[in-house]
Amino acid sequence: MSIVALAIDAILPAISNIGMSINSLDVTDNQLLITMIFLGLGVGQLFFGPLSDSYGRKPVVYVGFVVFTMASILCVLAPSLEWMIVGRILQGIGLSAPRTISISIIRDTYKGDYMARVMSFVTAFFILVPVVAPAIGKAIMDAFGWEAIFYVQLLFALIICVWFWKRQRETLHPEYKIPFTGHVFIDGLKELVKYKDTMAFTIVSGLVTGSFLVYLSAAQHIFENQYDLANEFPYIFAGLAISIGSSTFLNGTLVLRFGMRKLSFMAMFAFTIIALTYVIFFWNSSNPSLFVLLGFLSAQFFCLGFIWGNLRSIAMEPIGHIAGIGAAITGFVSTLLSIPIAAYVGSFVQDTVLPMFVGLAICGVLSLGIFITMRRRTAKKERLLMRKV
Repeated sequence: MSIVALAIDAILPAISNIGMSINSLDVTDNQLLITMIFLGLGVGQLFFGPLSDSYGRKPVVYVGFVVFTMASILCVLAPSLEWMIVGRILQGIGLSAPRTISISIIRDTYKGDYMARVMSFVTAFFILVPVVAPAIGKAIMDAFGWEAIFYVQLLFALIICVWFWKRQRETLHPEYKIPFTGHVFIDGLKELVKYKDTMAFTIVSGLVTGSFLVYLSAAQHIFENQYDLANEFPYIFAGLAISIGSSTFLNGTLVLRFGMRKLSFMAMFAFTIIALTYVIFFWNSSNPSLFVLLGFLSAQFFCLGFIWGNLRSIAMEPIGHIAGIGAAITGFVSTLLSIPIAAYVGSFVQDTVLPMFVGLAICGVLSLGIFITMRRRTAKKERLLMRKV
């Protein structure tokens, strides 16, 4: 999962340079180099998830790394933005294997709040890589050019692939293997929609991820162009990533005490209030000072650490018997929701960051509505059960 974060974030300081190299000078168009890798991540897992249920987790991860390698070479050789976007989509497809199957491996091995705890620690590494990725990317670009960023990604991928081969056992037991057929996806989808919690919290995950992708795709433009902080951008990005990482580690400790549902609901409530507060305070005004913006973003991202891992655990909890296809479909639905949100809201982030917070607030309100609906549904079921007893 760390390679996914590295592939996304290491090129952030290089987007302007890449754009000039491939004759693409439109800031909004160049943001597609960030958002479109998520399209590949969403689509690819639809293939790799079912395959991992049939042939095992480890072989499919190796196939994903091979696709990632070829896609990275395509990115280096791309003559235009269109070809670069194709390369980024293929990078996402390749990386969807280790990203999705990591979650399947966790579900194969753990369950309940302890699964959420493990998921938090794994997600923390996924989030903490962005602390250093932009700075590493900038250092590599300054020394060797932006193309070298992709070669370094390949080096890290090779190291992790060997480590995975040596240290990770196969977690799919032979008796749980599902024969691969043309209708395995349809069968998995039919099974999945039976679980309302899984579908509901997958949608919430998509809304939250989409709102965060707006920041991820527009961060370089915001800090380099709106705030004129090109040299400081990697360090600002790293500081904000630490906010998410610290709360993710903290979630790994607190989730066993309070439970993943309660923690994620409280964090979602705070996430929404913070975004609404910014919108109210800075409606129809210019950007606030850098320290005010960083204060709001840090608080917002601190909430995310209690949301992401728990949401995925809640969604995966009922579907351990189809962990591979389940992780694939839930991940695909989440991505399918997040990309249009990021592309649409991101197109308005031109002169101020207000549209980004409007997007965060709207996604937060919708997510809270789903949370409350599912809590009432669960409470109603418990009351009916008590009456029967």
